[in-house]
Amino acid sequence: MAQSPLIIVGENIHCTRVRLTSGKFVAALPDGRRALVFRDNGKPAHLPIPAHVLDGEEWQNGKVRHVAVAVWQGLYGKGADAEAGVAYLRAMVREQEAGGACFLDLNVDEFSRDHAEKLRAVTWAAQVLQEAGRLPLSIDSSNPEILEAGIRASDRGRGKPLINSVSLERAAVIPLAASTGTCVIAGATGHTSMPEDLPTRLANLRELMEKLRSHGFAPGDIYLDPLVCPISVNAVNGTVVLDAIAELRKTYGPAIHFAPGLSNVSFGLPKRPLINQVFAHLCRARGCDGGIVDPAQINDKILDGLDTASEPYRLASELLLGQDEFGMNYIAASREGVI
Repeated sequence: MAQSPLIIVGENIHCTRVRLTSGKFVAALPDGRRALVFRDNGKPAHLPIPAHVLDGEEWQNGKVRHVAVAVWQGLYGKGADAEAGVAYLRAMVREQEAGGACFLDLNVDEFSRDHAEKLRAVTWAAQVLQEAGRLPLSIDSSNPEILEAGIRASDRGRGKPLINSVSLERAAVIPLAASTGTCVIAGATGHTSMPEDLPTRLANLRELMEKLRSHGFAPGDIYLDPLVCPISVNAVNGTVVLDAIAELRKTYGPAIHFAPGLSNVSFGLPKRPLINQVFAHLCRARGCDGGIVDPAQINDKILDGLDTASEPYRLASELLLGQDEFGMNYIAASREGVI
């Protein structure tokens, strides 16, 4: 039986996302200004970087938050600069749609320290993203008011939006999600801390599921997130999530969905796309039907095309399954050009 397409929550439209100032995505313009380089409907384009960013600490440290630049130019830039900010975000929408995204995850928490400014940003950005494509939004924020503003700006004609996320720690968001008729990403975070093992993850989600059910959520409107942590921190972090997915699928049946942040697993390791793809492949085999990912890196075509008999796949899977102590074999193979 063929597998259903992955439910991809495109993770890229976050104001935390950075480009390296020395990389291929940053260039000098003829007038001396610095700009982010992108493609707009297949044509080269540039997004000027405002002076306050160039004067900031992050730029001095070699980084630029490119989505935040686009939102700032769209909101405050003049003329062509403002148009470039909008074009940049629209290009991101088209790219994620082409990769197979089902939702666009929007986060403006790091856009500003001013709460009112963040509220304005999420409403404005939601409109721009929806004008550019057909996908529903996933609104990601640690602040309930920003979540509500993003959800209120979501067009229900393209499907139910997602709230990213609810948890026992953030149970106060559940009534908002219920009253606005959204889907939710349900995370395994506890009342006061992150879970460190499988039993705690399962217990937290079991308690959270009862709260969601009591507010009328159907299984198909719930996307479980067993919380992916880096295997560079603890070698069992991959297997814990794989076991959680299998157990949760068994417990809650075929209607429930999943949306873990799969790329978290590779943080701090070389050749991250390979690890992420192999991990997504392993998760899918356990019953995971979705994730918060970069759709250009993880989608059905890429996962179906993985050569499971290849040496890179073997090395990455052994790393993820805790069979490569301290990742020594994987890291050595990366240094030697095997992967």
